[in-house]
Amino acid sequence: MSLHGKWRPVRAELDGEHAPELALERMELHLAVTTYAVHFAGEVHDRGDVVYTETTITLNGKHGEQAGRVIPAIYQLAGDRLRICYGLDGTTPAEFKTQTGSARYLVTYRRQAE
Repeated sequence: MSLHGKWRPVRAELDGEHAPELALERMELHLAVTTYAVHFAGEVHDRGDVVYTETTITLNGKHGEQAGRVIPAIYQLAGDRLRICYGLDGTTPAEFKTQTGSARYLVTYRRQAE
């Protein structure tokens, strides 16, 4: 199954702290063959290039808050659920876990209809 499509977060943690549900409801991740975009409340908040392997995703921010940053991540895809752990410090996470000071952002997404 492809990662390409629209994904809405259903759960997220940053450095061990849960993200507010209201923020999650307003966000959407769009993944394409070579690009990604993060939408918040219908507006493009961040976009750039993306590179996939069997277990990793690398985001190369081009426009928006993450412009100029390379963010490596690991992922698991199961049906309509996608779990991604982002290494906000530029290092690839070894596991799907966050804790205080870890610079990890762990998100579970649900695929949205096209």
